[in-house]
Amino acid sequence: MIILNELPEHIQEHATVITIGTFDGIHKGHQKVLQQLLEIKTTHTLKSIVFTFYPHPRKIIPITTAQSHIQTLTSKNEKTELLKQYNIDYLIFCPFNEKFANILPEDFVKYLVSALNAKYIIIGYDHKFGKNREGSVETFLKLSKELNFQVIQIPAQTIQEINISSTKIRESLLLGNIQQANELLGYNYFITGTVVRGKQLGKTIGIPTANICLKDNDKLIPQKGVYNVQVEVDGKTYKGALNIGTNPTTDSDDKLKIEVHIIDFNKEIYDNDIKISFLNKIRDEQKFHSIQEMINQIQKDISLCK
Repeated sequence: MIILNELPEHIQEHATVITIGTFDGIHKGHQKVLQQLLEIKTTHTLKSIVFTFYPHPRKIIPITTAQSHIQTLTSKNEKTELLKQYNIDYLIFCPFNEKFANILPEDFVKYLVSALNAKYIIIGYDHKFGKNREGSVETFLKLSKELNFQVIQIPAQTIQEINISSTKIRESLLLGNIQQANELLGYNYFITGTVVRGKQLGKTIGIPTANICLKDNDKLIPQKGVYNVQVEVDGKTYKGALNIGTNPTTDSDDKLKIEVHIIDFNKEIYDNDIKISFLNKIRDEQKFHSIQEMINQIQKDISLCK
């Protein structure tokens, strides 16, 4: 898969099939679209292109006030890794800014055909694009005969499933309903980050934890609480117990922290990148009356995860 972080001037050596979207999460709805992309690619011997955006368009041109603070289900790197399994030839991250948002819809369609050699374009029935969001599937249909390409419309039902899934996944994670989020995603929700030094309290009480600094500040963090997780370190997977919260028993700074105890693991991994996949939530965050009470509960949590 060739990854492009700028709009290429041309990919003319092969005819292509293109699908366009934010693809945040690469969940089950997106997976249907990607499967369709693969089928058209194979049937017509084309090169496939996923045309997506960075940053998320709603952060630049929010439709509602809340959308300017949208939390993403996948970072740019995570999205890339998930897409690699779909045998895509080109992944284009279009730099989304106000200049791109103001491109004339007809000019964008002409770019896809002339520069990217599109013969098939997979697009949602409600997809809006270009200046003032004036472009729609009708724009593609109107230009398809003139520019000699075919439009594949994603059915309304599939689009609704995609929209509902994205919204529901975010809502589920923020409510700590990991099982529902994972069901909609088709895989276990995960975060990736770097292990950084903390206050060393875990090591002091005999329960060492890895403090995680996320790779992407826009990444959605699930609800505060303790979670049963899987941790990937240096290509190996371990069981783990993860806490998201402010550590109200020992800390007073109200700063959100992500800490994971990796079960049956005793290596120093500071500055290492790790991946943490969520399986289910064990309990809410709580303030304990004493350090010993906290230790007892953490040991129970670890035992349950193990």
